[in-house]
Amino acid sequence: MPIDNVLVFAEAFEGKPLSSTLELLTKAREIGSNVDAFYTGADADALAPEFGKYGASKVYTTGDLGGALPGAPAAAAIAKMIEGGTTPDLIVFTQTYDGRDTLGRLSARLDRPVLTNGLDLEADGGVAVGTAIFGGNTLIKTRFTGEGPHLVAIRPKSFAAEEGGGGAAEVVTVEVPDIGVAGAAKIIERHVEERSGPKLDEAPIVVSGGRGLGQAEKYEMIEELAKLLKGAPGASRAIVDAGWVPYAYQVGQTGKTVKPTVYLACGISGATQHMVGMKGAKNIIAVNKDKDAPIFSIADLGIVGDVHKVVPKLIELLKARS
Repeated sequence: MPIDNVLVFAEAFEGKPLSSTLELLTKAREIGSNVDAFYTGADADALAPEFGKYGASKVYTTGDLGGALPGAPAAAAIAKMIEGGTTPDLIVFTQTYDGRDTLGRLSARLDRPVLTNGLDLEADGGVAVGTAIFGGNTLIKTRFTGEGPHLVAIRPKSFAAEEGGGGAAEVVTVEVPDIGVAGAAKIIERHVEERSGPKLDEAPIVVSGGRGLGQAEKYEMIEELAKLLKGAPGASRAIVDAGWVPYAYQVGQTGKTVKPTVYLACGISGATQHMVGMKGAKNIIAVNKDKDAPIFSIADLGIVGDVHKVVPKLIELLKARS
């Protein structure tokens, strides 16, 4: 039984909707009879056609926030909408910084509980959220029993983004009430991480390295292989914690969730924490000298061998073909 009204907290960057927002709109279209979006920013009119393609009927927008952090004004505006009679049964957020900030503030304003870190979302006579526990070993389903609107945060890459064929969504500007000092924080400047290839969580090919590389300097071959494959380099938590690579490279339960066409795990044993973040890849290739490494249990192709011999050979062969 579908949910009557679903509101998706929509986000964009550099004039394009986040892929995670399109994923949520797709899922909302599947479980809801009516889907709307809420967006903070001055370019709602430009984004409305894209939001509409993925299922949004309306885009409620605050308009330009004048550089303010979006969490406080967004939460206040959504709460004001609900007070005025626009009451969604479910409000769903992506597990991003702005999404979590808005979600927490809205929870306090509405006095409603939240379910976060979701991997699945169902409408089965109510709203149920699937979440991984025990390091990803077990998926549990938690169901809301109180009154809505229910508040949920979903991890990126939990669903596939698919167009629904809808037209441009109607843009409705909403009032942002006075929020006092909560609205005083301003975004002074933004620093975008430099990269030469695709984003890790959007790359069709991901090459990840783990502790089996032996030392930080060896990670260079992971980056070189990823570049040759026109993919993105990733990493296990072990080498992120060791300081070999930045946290932005981490794949796993406490890092990024990826669903590439090909995932190549080099020197990664396959701790559950890591596998939670990449097991949705279409094709998994593992290179590890330990034939009993857990990563081989989910790999489509396993290479039992020394990563220091296998990866350089792959690089050599790819260079010879180019």
